[in-house]
Amino acid sequence: MPKKKINLLIVDDEEQFLRSMTKWLEVRDFNVIPVDRGEKAIEAARTQPIDIALVDLKMPGMDGEQTLQALKKEHPCMEVVILTGHGSVDSAVECTKIGAWSYLQKPCELDRLLTVLTDAYKKKVMNRMDIQEHRMNELLEMSQYSSPKAILEKIRELDQDEE
Repeated sequence: MPKKKINLLIVDDEEQFLRSMTKWLEVRDFNVIPVDRGEKAIEAARTQPIDIALVDLKMPGMDGEQTLQALKKEHPCMEVVILTGHGSVDSAVECTKIGAWSYLQKPCELDRLLTVLTDAYKKKVMNRMDIQEHRMNELLEMSQYSSPKAILEKIRELDQDEE
């Protein structure tokens, strides 16, 4: 069975970096969605499944912190990694509070970046498994006292939540 590719959204306004990082990660079996603005990142995340976002901090328009905040608000299970050449301890703390999985400085060792992205994906998978286990326990409990119709309605509700 083929291994699932990780859907990775890269958000960076530096065209050369975006191109080279996309090529480098695609060779490593990532499905890369490259965008050059925070606003485009939000739209991309609304229209296709994203596992991880790799976001630059300093960009025109919606900056990396605002992009992180918007992505986490709409997609709380998405892991976001900040990769920036303009970082500071204060911005690292703030991004972590907002929900960034990791905060890396450019230039970053590529092996380190690959490890961080892989760990972020593992965390996302574990969170998804925890949610599914919780939902299954809910259904098992319901089956003891609810009608089959109520259980089917709950299953449909849970299916919609997955989308």
